[in-house]
Amino acid sequence: MFVIKHKKTFVIISIILVIFAIGSISYFGLKLGIDFKGGSLSEVEYKTSRPDQATITKELAPLSLGEVIIQPTGTMGYSIKTRAVSETERAGILTALGSDATEKSFTSIGPSVGAELVRKSIISFILVVLGIIFFIAYTFRKVSKPVSSWKYGLIAIVTLIHDMMIPVGAFAMLSHTYGTEVDTLFVVAVLTILGLSVSDTIVVFDRIRENIRVGHFKTFEETVGKSLEQVYTRSIATSSTVIIVLLALVFFGPASTKVFAMMLTAGMFFGTYSSIFLASPLLVIVNNWQKGKK
Repeated sequence: MFVIKHKKTFVIISIILVIFAIGSISYFGLKLGIDFKGGSLSEVEYKTSRPDQATITKELAPLSLGEVIIQPTGTMGYSIKTRAVSETERAGILTALGSDATEKSFTSIGPSVGAELVRKSIISFILVVLGIIFFIAYTFRKVSKPVSSWKYGLIAIVTLIHDMMIPVGAFAMLSHTYGTEVDTLFVVAVLTILGLSVSDTIVVFDRIRENIRVGHFKTFEETVGKSLEQVYTRSIATSSTVIIVLLALVFFGPASTKVFAMMLTAGMFFGTYSSIFLASPLLVIVNNWQKGKK
């Protein structure tokens, strides 16, 4: 009953975190990668010694490539992101980097392809959210007292927004600090977070529904509190196992999936937090409002 007893405190903490996330996104913004705005990506590797980034920037400056993003890869390489370049400009980049540099891969995406990816990403997001809403509406269709079934769905969507906004806000800070860009892996991470979040929330809601049906407890507040006590160990243990695996990917995995793993780690953590410390307290708060309680 600890969570329900301090329900307002946990809800306020969640509100503060979301406000900080929104502020981070508004202030820093999200930098679109070449997947969405088009451009070229070259991955090069040096045979003997890798020069520092300032030297690379100086060597590429005379080529008039516009904004150039240079990021280390592995121990001897760099990824170089620029606007879309011609074959002549591509050859000029390699020449500027010196004979010690070897091109490992080159990717070029046009603006039209980027716009198509943006459209498909938005459609995917909308379909996932609609699917979650319909699933919750169907699962809790027979729940009417003391909190209506549609309110379970509404609270689940609130927790989804909470779980999505916080990792995205953290990503905005990473984008500003380290030049991390929004790519297709970012979209996959956000969609995965939505799925992980709603899964944990539904487990808690389902236990509340079963305890309401059985009627072992006198009040709705007691029902929610006891339901949390029955499932929180399972939720935390399951999430912790996944988080350990994701952290291993963050620290020991390839650079290309590091941000993806960090996003999923944050999403898993806050998804578990919200199912226990946000969704369930909100159910009690909504029920109390219906009865005119504080």
